[in-house]
Amino acid sequence: MSDLAGFSVNQMTVKQLSLPELVEGCLDLGVPGVGLWREPVAAFGLKAAARLVREAGLAVTTLCRGGFLTAIDPAARAAALADNRAAVDEAAELGTDTLVLVSGGLPPGSRDLAGARERIADALGLLAPYASGRGVRLAIEPLHPMFASDRCVVSTLAQALDLAERFPAAQVGVAVDTYHLWWDDRVAEQIERAGAGGRIACFQLADWTTPLPAGVLNGRGQLGDGAVDFRWFGEAVAAAGYRGPVEVELFNDGLWARDGREVLAETVARYRAHAL
Repeated sequence: MSDLAGFSVNQMTVKQLSLPELVEGCLDLGVPGVGLWREPVAAFGLKAAARLVREAGLAVTTLCRGGFLTAIDPAARAAALADNRAAVDEAAELGTDTLVLVSGGLPPGSRDLAGARERIADALGLLAPYASGRGVRLAIEPLHPMFASDRCVVSTLAQALDLAERFPAAQVGVAVDTYHLWWDDRVAEQIERAGAGGRIACFQLADWTTPLPAGVLNGRGQLGDGAVDFRWFGEAVAAAGYRGPVEVELFNDGLWARDGREVLAETVARYRAHAL
């Protein structure tokens, strides 16, 4: 069996590549899976994208992203729910069973974190059965606390599990992303908790490098360039029973400015060097 069995490259890691270029590069390097994003898939065409990856024999490990479920305004809330149902439909069309959710930040003028998290739970109550009926599980992704105000009020794996555990494990799980969780001194026990409940829906890798760039969102470092112990994380999720794909998801302006095929090959090499 190849040492890349179960490995996946998220589309955003090499967003400068077109989808056909990404598929070709993965096939050339022996990468068996891709994580896809809704916007470039829509630009290429949903059905065409599904056909392309299916005919190439690539697994679609995740679709990013749904979420942004914290709105108070009824119209905005209805629009978010409709968009998430559309995301579920897209995931099903692409053949992935995992839709990653970035839950959403505080609504304008609000400081009510607890209320925002409850609105996420309310939305999950509507979305989870719909997704399950389409063969898709929702994966709540906790984001680093620096994103709590504007992107995601779910900052820790414990908070994500507190939400997920209100629903059947087959419907709602969690995303374990090293970039967002490496700092948390409770992450080991929470990974164990997630595994015991069958809640680990996906496992994503990115490094934490400093100083952070001005555009903090695009600060995910290439594997091996920062502070994250990837082997520790891999051993922890494996010990918790996770046997699913391992996906590298990088947002990095410096990587995007380079030749995409070169970055793709480097990502495979860094995975072998730092995560296996």
